[in-house]
Amino acid sequence: MLTLVVFLLCTASCVSASVKGFAAGPRLNNNQLYKFSYTTEVLVDRSRGSKEGSAGYKISSDVHIHLVWRDPSSKDDQLIQLEISNVRIEPASQRPKKKNILHDSTTESVLGKTKLDALTKPFLVHLKNGKAKGFYSYRAEPAIIKNLKRGLASLLQVQLNTGKVIENDVSGRCTVEYKAVKGQVTRTKLLETCKTEETGFTTHNQVLGVSRKSTSVTVFTLEDGFIRSAVADETHSLAVNAHTSTAAKVESRQTLTLVGTEAGPLEAAGKDVAGVVKSIDAKLSAVGIMAEKFKSQCKGCPSLFEHWQTQQKQLEPASLSKATAPRSFLALIHSIRKASKDEILKVLHSASKTSLPQVVDAVTSAQTAASLDAILEFLNFTDAKGLVLQERFLYACGFASHPNDRMLQALVDISKGKIGSSDIKESVVIIMGALVHKLCQTGGCNTPTVVQVKKMILEGPDSTRVESEVQMYLLALKNSLLPEAIPVFIKYAEAGVGVYNTIALTALQRYDVSLITDEVKRTVNRVYHQNQRIYEKNVRAAAADVILSSNPSYMEVKNLLLSIGNLPHEMNKYMLSKIQDILRFQMPASKIIRKALKDMVSHNYDRFAKLGSSSSFSGFMAQTADVTSTYSLDILYSGSGIMRRSNMNIYGACKGAVLHGLQVAIEAQGLESLIAATPDEGEGDLESFAGMSALLYDVQLRPVTFFKGYSDLMSKMFSMTGDPINVVKGLILLSDHSEVIQLQSGLKASAEFQGGLAIDISGGMEISLWYRESKTSINNRGALVVTGNITVDMDFLRTGVEVSFETEASLDFITTVQFSEYPFLVCIQMDKTTFPISKYVTKYESLASGKSEVSRWSKKQLIPGSEFPLHQENSNMCKRVFDSSW
Repeated sequence: MLTLVVFLLCTASCVSASVKGFAAGPRLNNNQLYKFSYTTEVLVDRSRGSKEGSAGYKISSDVHIHLVWRDPSSKDDQLIQLEISNVRIEPASQRPKKKNILHDSTTESVLGKTKLDALTKPFLVHLKNGKAKGFYSYRAEPAIIKNLKRGLASLLQVQLNTGKVIENDVSGRCTVEYKAVKGQVTRTKLLETCKTEETGFTTHNQVLGVSRKSTSVTVFTLEDGFIRSAVADETHSLAVNAHTSTAAKVESRQTLTLVGTEAGPLEAAGKDVAGVVKSIDAKLSAVGIMAEKFKSQCKGCPSLFEHWQTQQKQLEPASLSKATAPRSFLALIHSIRKASKDEILKVLHSASKTSLPQVVDAVTSAQTAASLDAILEFLNFTDAKGLVLQERFLYACGFASHPNDRMLQALVDISKGKIGSSDIKESVVIIMGALVHKLCQTGGCNTPTVVQVKKMILEGPDSTRVESEVQMYLLALKNSLLPEAIPVFIKYAEAGVGVYNTIALTALQRYDVSLITDEVKRTVNRVYHQNQRIYEKNVRAAAADVILSSNPSYMEVKNLLLSIGNLPHEMNKYMLSKIQDILRFQMPASKIIRKALKDMVSHNYDRFAKLGSSSSFSGFMAQTADVTSTYSLDILYSGSGIMRRSNMNIYGACKGAVLHGLQVAIEAQGLESLIAATPDEGEGDLESFAGMSALLYDVQLRPVTFFKGYSDLMSKMFSMTGDPINVVKGLILLSDHSEVIQLQSGLKASAEFQGGLAIDISGGMEISLWYRESKTSINNRGALVVTGNITVDMDFLRTGVEVSFETEASLDFITTVQFSEYPFLVCIQMDKTTFPISKYVTKYESLASGKSEVSRWSKKQLIPGSEFPLHQENSNMCKRVFDSSW
């Protein structure tokens, strides 16, 4: 037994000794100088570009490395010195002399003597078990030089056994996987885990967002316990989700190759690293291995005011339908983000009356502290005459890509102060709801400001009896999409005012199906089936939409089908069309509807042969590999032939996310007296009214009223010109992505992707009593520009690529109704005009001296216009309408 114990102790001792002698990382020999050649290169291009056509450069040098000190108790605890010499800067790929900005340049003329001297000064790295525990250089050195040294030091960081660890290097704090085989180690850095000091921002919605794919792999070849070669390849590719051909990439490569060895300096004496470093040079400091922030100085760049003067013409109203408007808008935002409050105010005060609304769009969309301070000082909310500028500011806040608490607090302060226009007062609260939703999406739902606004809008509907104020709070809650608002919507879905019912029901339709509880379903079914009171047709139609879009049960669907035949004539036709559209378009409810239709009591000729002109239709606007865009048109008429509700929706789906791009709803009521017709059930006492409501990119805007009341109707009838009424007009920062990509080489790439939209949505309604004809129109005009820019700026040398695409388009939705007979004739038209699409790629390189080289590529094409297909019944009706008009 004693023999066995002694044997086990000896075995353990041997194993312990072998483990202790095992190298955790590369070890340098004492009194030996290692000579390396080192190259770091960076390339930028569109995502599918080749190295030959890329913009970029490489820095080559010699590197001498030797051991300074080793801990006597651990061979893997080493302090090493690195010295860079013979620095050369040249293009990353061969190019003609005319296109080579570095031709006839020396390294000193490019870098400058100060930076070159700093780069060639020796520096120290503390390696422990193959990890960089300390980086020692001179604090006074330029940050870009220290970062280049950090990039080289990070390349020496390697462990010799397989495993996953968390490491600090120039890229930040990252999770790294090592795979070791005989004589070779592969290091894969999981870049999505890296944490750095520099953070950016992005558009939260995936449809409008940007995706990044990144890889970083380093292959080490080892010989005699130290690195013989190290090759690091890193690629970052960014693409616009909805248009992935608008993509750019940055590639970085580091190559360290052992050239030879020779006798080197003796190991220094000392007890610890700090003491040894101080004995070598007291000016050396531990400055950390992670990259240092720095801002390059733009020499010769125009001021904000100078830039504005060059862009002003493109932002006049006459140019808003052209792609030059959003392109200038994006460029102006870039300049504003670098400007001070006073510089921004100077532009605001100098802008012409016609261009000022567009400047307000740009200043608000910049979303910096200076821009917010400037616009708040410039606008006077007590002045009712400033309604246009005030509303443009509020809408730009609603569409903000990365709003913060300060923007929301600014709106709270405005709402508490004196506001000259009641329309602006409503818009302030409605947009506050949109900001609450965006802040909650990014984890800011419990900040004091958000909590304050949530309390205000949740309690708002019950705090007043003024109809317009109740409507205002309900629309704010609709924008907020707060789960806590669902009980409020349940209450107001059954209230005694039709507009409350409609807002509450359309709001419930926007919630995720998982939040639609049994209580919600019971309420919505009571409204549709009128179990407790009579409701207007458009309210019941909205209730049906909620039921059919919320994972309906078999009995819910069966009861809906059984109701057809007992509804007002046009409501019968609308519900039939809605059911048929769901089946044809294979929406989620189609399976349960098919099951319910097997019952002949609910599915028979008597129910499915109802006459009428109301309709519901969905179709595809576009289907690409990146995005699917759909549209839907719902039109409900009164029994007298006057349009009751027209609802157009456009959705975009991408990467599993859905964006409600556009909703334009026109509602009319109480117009039967004009043609001596009998109102439908529950609508006899309705006040004459017509108006339009718009939802744009998931943000509900303030509704617009065409007329309200009989006297207003009569005055509008006699003064009606047929000209459309504007609902929303302006410039929108559609997508906004900005980040700093820290490359392992020590270089930094700045990536910025933005999408700008110039939009003009208007609508109108004409009624001719003489010809017994009505016409409603929704006109959408827009110009879109999306740009993506990746720049590597070393202060002394700058290279980058910009990819972009632009288009100009218009979409018209016109409904013509002839109600001289029944069933009346209805023609629906949805047209898009021929529109251009242009793609651009620009690559650029420049020196601090001003010498530069730019290359450009472009491609343009025309997409033919067309009329979107609707159901065959509509086509037949349009032929009769236009034949009779002759």
